[in-house]
Amino acid sequence: MFAFDFDAAVQAPFRMQPGLRRIAPGVPQLTPLAPGSRHQREKLAVLSAYGPDALVVRDGFDPSAALDAVCTHAAVEHPAAWQWADGRTHARTLGTAVHADGRIEQTAGGSFGLGDEIARCLDVLPASWRQAGLLSLAFAEDFAVIDGNDSTIPWLAVALPSHWAPRDKVGRPFAEVHAPVADNGLLVRAAASLSKLVTGDERWERFVWNITDQPHLHAHPSRSDPRDGPRWSTTAVDRAYFRSERQTFIPLPALRQAVFTIHVDVEPLRHVLAGQPGRARALHDAVESMSEPVLAYRGLGPVREALLRWLQKQAAERTA
Repeated sequence: MFAFDFDAAVQAPFRMQPGLRRIAPGVPQLTPLAPGSRHQREKLAVLSAYGPDALVVRDGFDPSAALDAVCTHAAVEHPAAWQWADGRTHARTLGTAVHADGRIEQTAGGSFGLGDEIARCLDVLPASWRQAGLLSLAFAEDFAVIDGNDSTIPWLAVALPSHWAPRDKVGRPFAEVHAPVADNGLLVRAAASLSKLVTGDERWERFVWNITDQPHLHAHPSRSDPRDGPRWSTTAVDRAYFRSERQTFIPLPALRQAVFTIHVDVEPLRHVLAGQPGRARALHDAVESMSEPVLAYRGLGPVREALLRWLQKQAAERTA
């Protein structure tokens, strides 16, 4: 769970709230991917087969300034992994570059598979999306643009959504995007001020989490639900997974925009608890405090009691 702050994120009573905090100077916002890594393999599969579901833009919106900002940020944070100059993006560790016109350049042989997986994936994307596609394959994060002028999300490159569809969010106001969220009062009321805050001069981050029966990073709602029964029908709570997100904002104050980054991770819950005696109790107390609508929204309603018993047992064993 790179950069996920468990103690800050897992609190009781549980509340659906913004939870923003400033990013300390020097703390990176992006995470370069090693060739053939788990995040990269899942992103390759999604972008190759379902690119139009992951890469979406509102009609008439020009993302060039936001893409320039995130590419510049990536080059400053991780110059060994990413270069951005004269309209050319270059994922150095992946041996692939994309020019401003969408032309793909193989700069070195790939180090996994047949060696040209990245280029072949980008080749099936529209030319206008290839630089964003390369950015997505070079870093663990997904990306979206927040427009502070109207509090909308006009552009998304999200290959690993957490049970939501990017196509359903594009172009919609922040308050509408969070309308399906249970107990969403704090988020909806703060929509305008949050949009203004994250498109200002400072960098911000927040953390979200869930306990899930789904092991995959990619959790698009049309493809993540099991085909052989309802959620939790084939996964016992002792084999549950902890799904976490670190979300950050790269501001473009001159345009009143920000690039929203989402780093998803999924680990077996047992691994998250191992060697951390207070975590089982913290999770127990957070889940126990969730309202019925929140439990239903997060898919935990059917297993609440079983999960609480298991977490209580884990907490007792780890503090004995």
